[in-house]
Amino acid sequence: MSHVKQAHGLSERRACQLIGAERTSVRYRSHRPDDGSIRSRLCDLASERRRFGYRRLGWMLRREGAVVNLKKVYRLYREEGLTVRRRRGRKRATGARAPLPLPQAANQRWSLDFMADQLANGRRFRILTMVDDFTRECLATVADTSLPGVRVVAELERIVERRGRPAAIVSDNGTEFTGRAVLAWAADQAIAWHTIQPGKPVQNAFIEAFNGRLRDECLNEHWFSSMAEARTIIEAWRIDYNTVRPHDRLGRVPPAVFAMTGDPTMLRGGALRLTEGFAPHPVAPPSPQGSNQEQTQPTPG
Repeated sequence: MSHVKQAHGLSERRACQLIGAERTSVRYRSHRPDDGSIRSRLCDLASERRRFGYRRLGWMLRREGAVVNLKKVYRLYREEGLTVRRRRGRKRATGARAPLPLPQAANQRWSLDFMADQLANGRRFRILTMVDDFTRECLATVADTSLPGVRVVAELERIVERRGRPAAIVSDNGTEFTGRAVLAWAADQAIAWHTIQPGKPVQNAFIEAFNGRLRDECLNEHWFSSMAEARTIIEAWRIDYNTVRPHDRLGRVPPAVFAMTGDPTMLRGGALRLTEGFAPHPVAPPSPQGSNQEQTQPTPG
């Protein structure tokens, strides 16, 4: 209304006639009382009782002496964004939520995740991937049609026996990682198990980056005719990734070579200066019988 009056130099009466509005509507000013105190108390109650809806919160406001009906409570409840989200599915372990610091040495933090692929006959299988977040070494790529929590524990025990226990393990909220078998094993081993927030894969960026390389350089490049062939090819790629493939974040040397130095200060100008002055040698693909066994690291030559 004020814009019309200023633009055309009209009085309020003429402007109302022009736009077809009643002068009483234009002059109306709300006499609604200030709801600041009720709004503030509603927010306090909602923070204390996080699973209470607007009806129960309104009853508590009335118990404290506030004169308010449920319609007003509902309006304030929606305006403040206090709607309770409905929980779906079974109860799951949440793990630690505090952000984890970046690892400064090997075995400080491992990352776990699952991938999926299929054989030539259409049968699907899964791959359990494990990465040391500091050295970027792939600790295991376990491929099988079924990988329950008990199997995850067995694979972790095999790696811990060879490599030692990590201080922490990061994973998503998959049922295999949040089941009783895994959590009981982590508690028994005194390993902090950290689960990322649902829908936030960036919080597990190390393993997600590795999975992208595995998908692009191995899974999408081969057509697996059998489960045994898939295990052999994936394990051969894992060994090549650890011992031959240059890693840009490690000064363009393979993770196994970087792990042998044990000193991140050796990075100079984007390239790692090796004291022995050698390059890793290619490794032959492992046999199907020994596809899950760790290969020896390259020796100076």
